[in-house]
Amino acid sequence: MKVILLGYMASGKSLIGKKLAELLNYKFIDLDDYIVNEEDMCLSEIFKNKGEIYFRKREHTILRDLISIDQKCVLSLGGGTPCYSNNLELLLNNPDLKTIYLKVSINNLSDRLFNERENRPLVSHLKTNEELLEFVGKHLFERLAYYNQAEFTIDGDRSENEIVESILLQLF
Repeated sequence: MKVILLGYMASGKSLIGKKLAELLNYKFIDLDDYIVNEEDMCLSEIFKNKGEIYFRKREHTILRDLISIDQKCVLSLGGGTPCYSNNLELLLNNPDLKTIYLKVSINNLSDRLFNERENRPLVSHLKTNEELLEFVGKHLFERLAYYNQAEFTIDGDRSENEIVESILLQLF
């Protein structure tokens, strides 16, 4: 079984994924980190130098390869991964995968993103909390149709331990 964590930027996919993988004794893979290692440049450089279309194509190819490997793992997706190509279809039509949406409030997402926006190409241009809050609200609304198709939805506005416990209860 592979556990696939999806959700908006800063929803805790990597943090929760690492903790969950450790408890399950599964390998942890962060899709964005995997792409960064493959490309040998950070996400903002990939977006700047090669463009988002290039990034989305690489993301799709690598996702397809990772889910086809016969290995138990927790895979943390990028925030936009389910929204492009046929990535969501790949995930939902594979019986070996359990998809989990970490649902976090717009206010919490904005608070988490504000101090790390330089590392987030999609929000690096936003200067104020108000701009970020408005952007996240609109962007999340566009992506909800994808996120809400996950097999499980977990409230991500709680402590790490509560989130991990909720995921384990859904899986087993």
